[in-house]
Amino acid sequence: MSPRRRVAPLRRAEIVRATIRCLARDGYSGLTMKKVARETGLSQGILHYYFADKRAILVAALESVTADLDRRVAAAQARGPRDARARLRALVEACLKLAVEERVFWIVFVEFWGEMMHDRRLREINAALYERMRRMIGAVVAQGVRAGVFRRTDVRRAAAVILGLVDGVSLQLTFDPTAFGVAEASRFCGEAVARYLTVEVRGRRPSRGWGPAGRGAP
Repeated sequence: MSPRRRVAPLRRAEIVRATIRCLARDGYSGLTMKKVARETGLSQGILHYYFADKRAILVAALESVTADLDRRVAAAQARGPRDARARLRALVEACLKLAVEERVFWIVFVEFWGEMMHDRRLREINAALYERMRRMIGAVVAQGVRAGVFRRTDVRRAAAVILGLVDGVSLQLTFDPTAFGVAEASRFCGEAVARYLTVEVRGRRPSRGWGPAGRGAP
C-alpha cells in the first residue's frame, strides 16, 4: 500500500474527531469548514478533498460515534455471561455510560437529529441506524424468549420500547449528569425492562431487575 493510501484513513479520522469537538463546542449551526480546518491544522482544500461540505462531515461524525458505541456494547457483552438478560444489561449500561463518560458523543446525535428534521437524506440515514439497533436488541429479546426467561412478545415492538427507554434516559444523563448516576439509571432501567419482559408466574411478582428471580442486579 502506498504511503498516501495509508495516511488517508488516519487523516479522515482526524478530521472527524475535530468535527466532533467543534460540534460539542459550537453546535452544527456554528460549524464551518474553516473551523474544522483550524482545529486540525489542515488547509480547507485538504478538508474538501475528503468531505464535500459540513453536512458530509456531520454524517461521518454520526458514523464514528455509532461505531464506537457498537464497540463498547460488544466489549461489555463479551466480558459477561452470554444469556439474554446479561447481554441486554450490558447493552443498556454501555449506552448509559457513554452519556456520562463521552457526553460529546450524545451531543453529536442531538445535533444530527436537529438537522435531520430538515433533510430527507439524513432522515433516511437515521431510519437505517434505528432499524439496525432494533434488530440488534430484538435478537437479544428473541434469545430470551427462546430460553423462556422473557415472555412471548413481538420482538420488534419490544426492541422499540427498550431503545426508546435507553435513548430517553441517556439524553437525561447528557443534559443533566447530576440528575442521577449511571448505577441508579441502570437499576431503574433494569426494573422497567424486567417488568416488561419477564415471564409472569402466578403467585410471584415479575423480576425487579436484571438478575434472576427478582433479586435485582448482581
